Amino acid sequence: MSLFKYAFSTLLLLFCFTTLKAQTLNPDKSYEFACVGFYNLENLFDTIVDPDTNKILQEDFTPKSSKQWDSKKYYGKLDNMAEVISKIGVSKSVPQGAAVLGVCEIENKSVLDDLVAHEKLQDKNYQIVHYDSPDKRGIDVGFLYQPKYFTVTSSKSFTLKLPDNPNWATRDQLLVTGELNGQKMHFIVCHWPSRRGGQKESSYKRVAAGELAKSIVDSLTKEDPLAKVLVMGDLNDDPVDPSVRETMNSVGEIENMVTGDMFNPMESLFKLGIGTLGYKGAWNLFDQMVLTPSFISLDNSFSTYSYFTAKVFNNSFLKNSSGKFEGFPFRTYSYGKFINGYSDHFPVYLYLVKQK
Repeated sequence: MSLFKYAFSTLLLLFCFTTLKAQTLNPDKSYEFACVGFYNLENLFDTIVDPDTNKILQEDFTPKSSKQWDSKKYYGKLDNMAEVISKIGVSKSVPQGAAVLGVCEIENKSVLDDLVAHEKLQDKNYQIVHYDSPDKRGIDVGFLYQPKYFTVTSSKSFTLKLPDNPNWATRDQLLVTGELNGQKMHFIVCHWPSRRGGQKESSYKRVAAGELAKSIVDSLTKEDPLAKVLVMGDLNDDPVDPSVRETMNSVGEIENMVTGDMFNPMESLFKLGIGTLGYKGAWNLFDQMVLTPSFISLDNSFSTYSYFTAKVFNNSFLKNSSGKFEGFPFRTYSYGKFINGYSDHFPVYLYLVKQK
């Protein structure tokens, strides 16, 4: 039996998953599940400055910097990241966790090579899709996949440009096309521009990023109206902000979708007060996944892989256990002090379901 296949009893379904109104499973039938995840790795840098890229941030991550970023801390960070990734989406139905995982805030492909080689991830045999981005902080996005479940057929990197600011640069958006257990899908991995300089003042950059992502989606659905496209990433905006809701035409309730809309399952989580990162004592949910309508099975037939449920992976070990930031993500540094945490973001993931 495939690791993505499992016959569920009604009790197990109630225990493992929370479904939307439009998503219900027949306890008399068997289903197979797949997990898709995204994780902001918070400055996964090695200890060496790359002479071919900008040094602004890289110089912070060397043994002689104020962070004293040495090999011990680097390999400790890899160990922490591997521990989290090994547990994302793991359940009785999906014991192998995330079949595909988008990541961001990585320095280069080398750190991903070190990450997937970690002993905690060796059983997953993660492979890598990566392109260097022009971002001036020297960080990229990447895509990890388990070849047992996902086969890459093509990939492409898209550069975001601002016509009125030709010297500005940010992370590319990564399109990976392939087959998840034999079914064609497209994944777009993003890390939209930050709120540096103020949320309102910088919002036009994220709107531009949303326009780029939506243009990629539109080009794929123009070629195939039933294309399954999933946009994932740290969008640096919440699900209700204009760059996401308006630019991406995203809707948080399946029953409210109309032609041209995309479905954002993270919006309902955000409205419940669930977040992936904290700022000034409040939650934001920047880490999101937005899907084309072809992922939605309104008749619950689940004849192809369809959306089932989305979650924030916020287990207790990923949280500060006490102090001012109790309950918020347990990160690597706090006010410049090394605290040996994980990331300033929680990972997110969703399950796709298909009837056997």
